[in-house]
Amino acid sequence: MTDWTHGYVADIGYTYGYYTELNPVRVQLAFFNAGLVPPKAGTACELGFGQGLSANIHAAASITQWHGTDFNPAQAGFARDLAEISGANAHLFDEAFDAFCTRDDLPEFDYIGVHGIWSWISDANRAVIVDFVRRKLKVGGVLYISYNTQPGWAAMVPMRDLMALHAQTMGAEGTGIVSRIDNALGFMDQMLAANPIFARANPQAIERFSKIKDQNRNYVAHEYFNQDWKPMSFADMADWMAPAKVQWAASANYADALDAINLTAEQQTLLASIPDPMFRQSVRDFCVNQQFRKDYWVKGARTMTPLDQAEALRTQRVILTTPRADAGLKVTGSLGEATLHENVYGPILDALADHKVKSLAQLEAEIAGKSISFAQLRQAIIMLVGTGYVMPVQEDALANKARKVSAALNAHLLQCARSMTELSYLASPVVGGAVQCGRIPQLFLLAMKDGHKQPADWARYAWGILSMQNQRLLKDGKALETPEENLADLNAQAEAFAAKQLPILKALQIV
Repeated sequence: MTDWTHGYVADIGYTYGYYTELNPVRVQLAFFNAGLVPPKAGTACELGFGQGLSANIHAAASITQWHGTDFNPAQAGFARDLAEISGANAHLFDEAFDAFCTRDDLPEFDYIGVHGIWSWISDANRAVIVDFVRRKLKVGGVLYISYNTQPGWAAMVPMRDLMALHAQTMGAEGTGIVSRIDNALGFMDQMLAANPIFARANPQAIERFSKIKDQNRNYVAHEYFNQDWKPMSFADMADWMAPAKVQWAASANYADALDAINLTAEQQTLLASIPDPMFRQSVRDFCVNQQFRKDYWVKGARTMTPLDQAEALRTQRVILTTPRADAGLKVTGSLGEATLHENVYGPILDALADHKVKSLAQLEAEIAGKSISFAQLRQAIIMLVGTGYVMPVQEDALANKARKVSAALNAHLLQCARSMTELSYLASPVVGGAVQCGRIPQLFLLAMKDGHKQPADWARYAWGILSMQNQRLLKDGKALETPEENLADLNAQAEAFAAKQLPILKALQIV
């Protein structure tokens, strides 16, 4: 019998995650900040889309034509159902990379996204992807790719290999992957209890292993237990990408662009002394002990003049997607936690507090007189996008065209919230992507769609759905047992939702 999985975990589905870095709308600001001309994303492709939530949301929240594949038929089936229900311009398949990437009915793409999967596939499949990018990415087009990175994974590689080897050789025949994972983790606990010298020499690996034990098993299966698993240095990735004729453009992790929270003064001086930008990235990975890279690569980078860059940045539009009161000034970088300057970030957040879409030029005018330079405004917006407090916005004309389809997808996701807890995102045509919205807030929105107008009514509606399935809310890690306790908690949540989250969802054209 042929094993269609080729060593890839397929007997347990991937998580229902959404990955904002896959959103083509985010490319523009990163490119403007790097002084590069961004592409127009009319056609896009995601390779290895998992459950397809990102691909479907990006197709529904924009007018971009999406294609993609995930070789797991159960996942592809779920993704295709979402596309059919929403009516999004998404063409999703369940083909392996070698079959999908050689199809003769695919267009050329402005944007190709590969999130995470690069670390979990064979060199043969990596070669297929590189050839696909070479043939199908348009000149000026962008490749987004993320992957496990050396040197950050160096200490963990032997432990991962031992866990995978235990699952392969010691796992009981016929048991599922979850059972084999749990047994492998149990064995690793036994081994560490024997105090091996490896554990004393690599405390960081032991710390990471402790976190793995508490992680979602669907995630753990795909992250650690595939046959092929290879963290890769940036230099090796550059060698892989060379035949595709793409070059590194910028990090898709916006916070990486801010040296102050990631690099010491000595490290910044060291990196500034390195003329080669590619070697500089390799050295930087050692400075921050990089574990996971999220990068934009471009086929044919075009550099802006300083004037063009300044003008382009001022046209960039953004929106605050978190309540102003919740937008704290504590951020975490490679150096640890840092505090943002209140005299810079406070006025900018205040100017965005009405949750209206504003360009950087408008913000510059609104904070005039606050002794904030445009360079500081630019840096602050990059940071706020990196924290998720602020999102880049697409053109109004595109948002208007996407509104009907995104509404159809959201209506289906709200119905799913009646019985599922995993789908915690909704599509916004304003940002061309998703914002987080958990199950309980989704049930409140469903109550509103059914004509209930007051928070107390939303709470009763949600409790009716939960109680019918014998489900209870958790508070401080404990289940609330009585209907009165559950209703009281739901009432409090509904009041908070009405005051804080609902106005933002309206601004994002989700409601």
